[in-house]
Amino acid sequence: MRVYVPLTLSGLAAAHRAGEIGPGPLTAYAVTPALREWYVSDDIEELEYAALNRAASASLRMIAQNPDAVRRRVVVAVEVPDGAAVADPDHSLDPSSLGEVRIASPVALAKAAAVHVDADDAKKDVTAAAAALGAADLGDDDAQFTVDGAEDHELLWFGIQEIPNLIG
Repeated sequence: MRVYVPLTLSGLAAAHRAGEIGPGPLTAYAVTPALREWYVSDDIEELEYAALNRAASASLRMIAQNPDAVRRRVVVAVEVPDGAAVADPDHSLDPSSLGEVRIASPVALAKAAAVHVDADDAKKDVTAAAAALGAADLGDDDAQFTVDGAEDHELLWFGIQEIPNLIG
């Protein structure tokens, strides 16, 4: 099963040093039954993209909580055994947790299929979105527009062998 683990660049650096993403439990995003129902699609590529975007939003939240974090969203796509990623049935109807899964233990970075990271030109919009996130959560339409501005940036795809260049 493919899951998308949200990180920051410093979190990616720590995972690279340790050889694993952890410690567990980890929050990740995947194509869950609730995500399928919400997205109303049978196209697995579209569903995977939706899960990736959910993880990118979670990465933005991590950035907003850490003023020292580099303002670039990071998501690691990882293959885990079926059953290793479990959706919380109590949150399945909560729109903010669609696609959210828990992984009990650390995941070897060698199991990563790819790393998705914002381009340098997204930093300005990600910085503004991180600052506006709290107000957007409270229903401020202007703040939500700012958050959406960061989400308009497509994450770039990198192979795991490129991690040293990303964190360097």
